[in-house]
Amino acid sequence: MSTPLTLTAPLAASGAASEHRPLIITLFGLFVVATLIITVWAGRQTRSAADFYAGGRQFTGFQNGLAISGDYMSAASFLGIAGAIALFGYDGFLYSIGFLVAWLVALLLVAEPLRNSGRYTMGDVLAYRMRQRPVRTAAGTSTIVVSIFYLLAQMAGAGVLVSLLLGITSDTGKIAIVALVGVLMIVYVTIGGMKGTTWVQMVKAVLLIAGTLLITFLVLMKYGFNVSELLGKAAENSGKGAAFLEPGLKYGVSATSKLDFISLGIALVLGTAGLPHILIRFYTVPTAKAARKSVNWAIGIIGAFYLMTIALGFGAAAIVGPAEITASNKAGNTAAPLLALHVGGADSAGGAILLAVISAVAFATILAVVAGLTLASSSSFAHDIYANVIRRGQATEQEEVRAARWATVLIGVVSIALGALARDLNVAGLVALAFAVAASANLPTILYSLFWKRFTTRGALWSIYGGLTTSVVLVLFSPVVSGKAGSMFPAVDFAWFPLENPGLVSIPLGFLLGWLGSLLSKERPDEGKYAELEVKSLTGVGAH
Repeated sequence: MSTPLTLTAPLAASGAASEHRPLIITLFGLFVVATLIITVWAGRQTRSAADFYAGGRQFTGFQNGLAISGDYMSAASFLGIAGAIALFGYDGFLYSIGFLVAWLVALLLVAEPLRNSGRYTMGDVLAYRMRQRPVRTAAGTSTIVVSIFYLLAQMAGAGVLVSLLLGITSDTGKIAIVALVGVLMIVYVTIGGMKGTTWVQMVKAVLLIAGTLLITFLVLMKYGFNVSELLGKAAENSGKGAAFLEPGLKYGVSATSKLDFISLGIALVLGTAGLPHILIRFYTVPTAKAARKSVNWAIGIIGAFYLMTIALGFGAAAIVGPAEITASNKAGNTAAPLLALHVGGADSAGGAILLAVISAVAFATILAVVAGLTLASSSSFAHDIYANVIRRGQATEQEEVRAARWATVLIGVVSIALGALARDLNVAGLVALAFAVAASANLPTILYSLFWKRFTTRGALWSIYGGLTTSVVLVLFSPVVSGKAGSMFPAVDFAWFPLENPGLVSIPLGFLLGWLGSLLSKERPDEGKYAELEVKSLTGVGAH
C-alpha cells in the first residue's frame, strides 16, 4: 500500500506545493501544450512509413545524440537513482556507473553495424539471413515485452511525482495520474511518430540537464563547493556513518545480495545495447558515421548528467534526510523533488517554485521516454508482425502506419494497467529489470546475427524466446513481485527465486541457447547472405 503524506517532508512539499499550486499546474500545462504543438507540427510532416518510423532519416549526429540522451535519461535516472543514492549511498551510485558504462558496448558493438544492416526495427537485421516470419514474430514479441517492462518504471515515476505536487494520497488519484500519462503518450506517438517524439526528447534533454545543473550548483554552493564536506554530511545524516560511503550497504548484507549486485551489474552493462527504443534511434540518421557520432554525443551528455547524480543523491541524504524521503515514498523516488524544495527554501516561495520547475522537468522526462518506448513497440508490431508476418509483406505503407497507431493505443492501455500496480516500486530497480530482459533476449541474437556465420533461425528463436521466458519468469517469482515490503504484492509470498534481478541466470542462458540451437539445427546457414550482411554492416554499402 502507498504511504499517506503525513510526515515532515511530505507536509512541507505538499504545503509548499498547495500554496503555489496554480504555478505548478501552469508549468505542467505549458510543457504539455508546447510538446503537443511540436507533435502536431511534426505530424503534418509525417507522410510515409520512413517518416513515422525513422523521422525520414533527417536528424544530424548531434540532434540524434541529444534525442538519445533524452530517451535514455528516464525517470529511473532522475528520480530512481537519486533516491537509491540517498538511501543506500555508494551502492545506489552503482546504478549511475552501470547505466553509463553500458554505452561502450552499444558504441563498440552495435550502433554502426545495426544502422547499416536494418531499416526500421531489430527484426530487419535478424530477418536478413533467416526465415522471415518466425524471426520477426520473435523479435516483435521481445520488443513489446521489454518496452512494457520499461514503461512500468516511467508510469510509477509519474504517479509518485504528480501525487507529491498535488497532494494526492489516494490510490485512485495515483492511478488516474498514470492513466493521464498513458493518454498523453498515445497522442504523442499516434500524431507525431518518430519526428514528433525526437523533437520532444531533444527539448526534454535540454530541460533536464539545465534543471540538474541548477540543483547541483545550489547543493555544492551550500557546502562551499567542497564535495568532501557534502559526502561527510550525507554520511552523518544517513544514520549509517562511514558505511554509507562504502560498498555493501545494500549489496553486501549477505551472499544473496552480493550475487544480486553481480546480476544487476551484468544487466546494466549489457542491457542498453538490446533496448528497442535505443536501437531504433540509430535508424533516424542518414549514415553509419552519423550513428557513431550520435552515440559519442550521447555518452558525453549522459556522462555529465550521471556525474551530477552524486550531488542529487548525496545532497538529498545530507539536506533532506532518509527518514523524510521514505516518509514521502518508501522507494525514495521523491528524493530529487524534495531536494529542490529544500535547497530553494522549504518554507519559502523560492522552494515551491524550484520544486514546481524540477518536477515539471521530471514530468517532461517521463513523457518523452514513454513516447520513445511506445513508438519502439508499436513500430515493431506494425512492421515486423503485421506487415511481414500477418500480411506477408503485402501491406501498403499507409496500412502499416495505421496498424502502428492502433498498436500504440493497445500498448498504452496495457501499460496504464500494469503501471498502476507498480506505482510504489523504485523506478531505477524497475528499469534494471527491463535491462535484464533486453540483455537476455535481444542482445545475444543481435550479436550472433552480426558476427557469427553459423547462426541459424532455430538459434535465434531459442535465444529470444528462451532468454525472454527465463528472465520474465524469474522476475515474476522474485522478491520484486511478492513476499516483502515494497514489492507489488507484499501480502502474499510466491517468490522462490532469491535474486531481485534475473540477469546472472537469464543473460548467459540467452547466449547459451542461441549457440546450442544453432548447433542442433538441421538448417544450413546461408553463407552468401552472411557475407552480404557482413559487408553491409561494416561498410554501409546498400544501407537504407
